[in-house]
Amino acid sequence: MFSARRDVGFAMSEGFPLSDTMASGFNDSADHSGQFSRRQSDAVRLRRQRSNAQKWVIVLSLIGGFGAVTLLVHLLGYVQMRTLLALLGMVAVGLVAFLLLFRTGLHLKFREKRLKLPIVVCCLAGMLGLVYLDPAMQILLAPFTFVALAYGMYRISRNTAFVLVGAELLGYAGVIALHYFEQQNLALFKLEAMHFAALAVALPGFVYLTGKVPLLHMVLNQASRKIRTIEADARRDTQLGCYNRRYIVAALEEQKQLADELGMPLCIAILDLDHFKRINDEMGHLGGDEVLRTFSRVAQQSVRDEDIFGRYGGEEFLLIFPGTSLLPALNTCERVRAQVEDHVWSDGMRCRVTVSIGVTQYVHGESVLEFFSRADTATYLAKEGGRNQVVVEEPVERSKNADFAATGDVLSEDAGEGTDEDFLLLEEAGLIESSRAPLSNV
Repeated sequence: MFSARRDVGFAMSEGFPLSDTMASGFNDSADHSGQFSRRQSDAVRLRRQRSNAQKWVIVLSLIGGFGAVTLLVHLLGYVQMRTLLALLGMVAVGLVAFLLLFRTGLHLKFREKRLKLPIVVCCLAGMLGLVYLDPAMQILLAPFTFVALAYGMYRISRNTAFVLVGAELLGYAGVIALHYFEQQNLALFKLEAMHFAALAVALPGFVYLTGKVPLLHMVLNQASRKIRTIEADARRDTQLGCYNRRYIVAALEEQKQLADELGMPLCIAILDLDHFKRINDEMGHLGGDEVLRTFSRVAQQSVRDEDIFGRYGGEEFLLIFPGTSLLPALNTCERVRAQVEDHVWSDGMRCRVTVSIGVTQYVHGESVLEFFSRADTATYLAKEGGRNQVVVEEPVERSKNADFAATGDVLSEDAGEGTDEDFLLLEEAGLIESSRAPLSNV
């Protein structure tokens, strides 16, 4: 679902320099995001699925091809009109019968729901009937027998196919015998005997060779399922059940590109558990892991289906809001914060479990690093402001960013030391817009 469409280099931001660990996470996105292209794999899988209408079109096309060749042979004067009418009658009766089976749901009572074996049996029996009515039709018997068997090869076992071929050859032998007894035509008998010998050798060989195809198809399906499972596991943090760092960074890059291309809004939030070291010291690392698992579950229950939640590292999590403006993202973050605060944790915990959240909105055209840095700064301000709160770092127009950077008065991510007077002066100068907006009770 989220794969980078082109390699993007990330430059260090002067305003918010990232640590080596943080920067390496974004560098990974360009190299590995293609591994997590869930949207592309889903599109390929959907293209492979055929609707019932498409399946009927395939069947009708095969029958239509047989009918077209029969008509051509009739126009050349080798097949009588009664044979052509008989073919039309067989096709009409067969289609109506199978259509009723599928419409009424009776096909669900059979082991093979698609009824491939009955369809193939009817086709082979119908062709034998046409050969009996008109010996010239045997010229179509061999090639279309192979077509009929190939149509059902994925649903018919090899042993069943051998039985089917044996019945076909036995029926053809019966037709040859009836022709000879009725017409006493030795030349026709020799011609049909040659056709019979050719089919008797070719059909078992065809079944034997194509019998390996269903096995190969089954092996490929099993391998495909295993690959999809591995891909799903590669996206997930196995400990917490949410998306892992590599996938969430790739998803952020993908959503940034979509926002640029489609002009959609985009927001992110960084969630950092408060005093997690104290929790680890009090409960041990196993207890800390359980707190992380519980927090991940509570947070995922509080966000929308379209939001993307993953673990960025340690006790830090990243929440992406595709196609979402700042206010709905803010409301979701506050809901997560409240749910974590109100959650009933284990009785043995002496300290509260809360979360500090920084949220911001994407400015079209900026780098992912700048976007992420602004959310990281908001999270830092939430920590500095007393924790257990949501802080909004509203985006600044790029032109204002450029003017602000020219003054050299750029805030450092690590410092976060701007005083209240500094922020007020910056707001009055028009260089930032409400850079801090702690919301603990929205």
